[in-house]
Amino acid sequence: MKKDIDFLEVNDIGIAIVLESETAENRNWKAYLLNLKSETISNILVSTKGYGLLNGEEVKTAIFRHSLGSLAPQSYVPIEIIDESLFTIHNEFWLSFYIGDRVFDKKITFLPDTISTANLDLIPLLMLPGIIIR
Repeated sequence: MKKDIDFLEVNDIGIAIVLESETAENRNWKAYLLNLKSETISNILVSTKGYGLLNGEEVKTAIFRHSLGSLAPQSYVPIEIIDESLFTIHNEFWLSFYIGDRVFDKKITFLPDTISTANLDLIPLLMLPGIIIR
């Protein structure tokens, strides 16, 4: 039963959308998972999707699933390349991982138009410009 499950709060885990490179013609963006914890997370699964209104029409992207293995403390791993045209819709990342024998889940959603060059900050660990949600 749902009442018997102990849902623990997930802290010190983040998703960053990072501007990796920029030329006069285009910008290259990538999504990263950051483990800001002092312990390793393992059996990491990430599901990504986009949804919302684009040019007045309801759109949904394909759902991508990534198995990322383990991630050491204070480290990061790339998840996927993300196209700039998707920044006008919701971009959702659903994380599932273990710490020891406990499973944790967290949903992180970047709202429409929050990923932009105007909102860039220096991302810890990566030391690249981007947007992070923890």
